[in-house]
Amino acid sequence: MKNLFEANAGFKISKKQNIWIDAGVMPSHIGFESAIGKDCWNVTRSILADNSPYYESGVKIRYTSKNEKLYLAAMYLNGWQRIQKIPGNQTPAFGTQLTYKPNSKITLNWSTYGGNEMPDSVSQLRVFNNFYGQFQVTEKFGVTAGFDIGMQQMKKDNSVYNNWYSPVLIVQFKPTSKIRIAARGEYYSDEKGVIIITATPNGFQTICYSVNFDYAISDNALWRIEGRGLSSKDKIFLMDKKPSTANYFLTTSIAINF
Repeated sequence: MKNLFEANAGFKISKKQNIWIDAGVMPSHIGFESAIGKDCWNVTRSILADNSPYYESGVKIRYTSKNEKLYLAAMYLNGWQRIQKIPGNQTPAFGTQLTYKPNSKITLNWSTYGGNEMPDSVSQLRVFNNFYGQFQVTEKFGVTAGFDIGMQQMKKDNSVYNNWYSPVLIVQFKPTSKIRIAARGEYYSDEKGVIIITATPNGFQTICYSVNFDYAISDNALWRIEGRGLSSKDKIFLMDKKPSTANYFLTTSIAINF
């Protein structure tokens, strides 16, 4: 079961309202990027997305308003991107999601997570908030802005928390029906190594920038290429087999859906 990305079932519990209960392995309620490449504006995912859940397992109750402008959900989960709980952990984890779409061009979202990712004997509470807005300014031009912030107890029964945060901005331009161009800028700060462990003095404090070009070969085939650069406070990367504060990628793919 650990290799499943999605396998869940749901049923409607109200005849008059659009209220459902779902259970199983579900796509994450956190973030605007998914594990399905063609649905994302960039070839690679943001650091923010790669370090928050792509999927979750548990039970969810969700409500969608009749005009489909408001979506509310609450989850009981097995943990932070976990199919099953880790040994010795019986602490429940919870999530919430609020999405508001005032019109077809704007999506506003607030998602939360709370839980313990350690065995109960050394329990450390993790609290996380994810905010994003998607704005289709014109038919050809769109903007996505996101911000994650989380904190986790340093030790069990301790009031001191380590925190991490990440802002991201992506703009997309469609000059023709077959071409999409996107640019992304982001910053990820995890000085204490809660999510990304580097064992360096300043932890993971990294700026990232990328440019993406997509060409639709056909209705169900997309060729993509992206240039990406990262710059960090510490020498956490390798360049020419030597420690470096910078790293660069050139990534290409063909996405086919059917």
